[in-house]
Amino acid sequence: MARKTTKPKARKSKETPLRKQQKPVFRTGTWITLLLLAALIGFAYYLNRNEPITETEATPALEAAFVFSEQDGNITSIEIKPVDGETVKVARDGEKVWALELPSATEADQGLVEAAASQITALKIIGEVDADASILGLDEPAYVITIEFADGRKRTLEIGDTTPTRSGYYVRVDRKKTLILTLSGIDSLTNLTRFPPYLNTSTPTPLPLSPTPASPSEAISTPEANLTPTP
Repeated sequence: MARKTTKPKARKSKETPLRKQQKPVFRTGTWITLLLLAALIGFAYYLNRNEPITETEATPALEAAFVFSEQDGNITSIEIKPVDGETVKVARDGEKVWALELPSATEADQGLVEAAASQITALKIIGEVDADASILGLDEPAYVITIEFADGRKRTLEIGDTTPTRSGYYVRVDRKKTLILTLSGIDSLTNLTRFPPYLNTSTPTPLPLSPTPASPSEAISTPEANLTPTP
């Protein structure tokens, strides 16, 4: 008899299942993004602390403050010297009447000079700046205004550039501290160099018209016309 051969049963291999890989909480791209964000924040903070001086960095005046006060006394002389052009100076005479001394000695318009003196006492301080004079146009001031008071004291205002927003001028007071003063107040003073406060003179009366001269043909008469009849 033929012998039955039995095929050996194939053993099923038990494979150990692979463990699922756990995903990291933060991927590499996330870390890079966070580092870049932190770097940008640090850079912005550095720029804010080291940006150049502008009008916004000027120390603002908490209350309305003025360059001059009533305690300075009455103004007796105002001199405005431009970097280009003629100097204008007005001063009170012995009778306390304003008179022009420069560019020529003559009578002054009292109303115009009093308005200029009022502008000086109303020069409002917007803020104070601590910066190099060349940055603010004060190395070569456009105008130098010298003001003298009744007690003999003299004060100087050196006018530099306008602020970036054109709200005021950089002004060095008494060659010491630099302030930002109102635009309109300074302009009203510097305009005196373009329009000195001369006293308005009356309009001259026109001369009477001269008679029209006769034409040569009318001036020369004929001999017959000049003959006088003999009685």
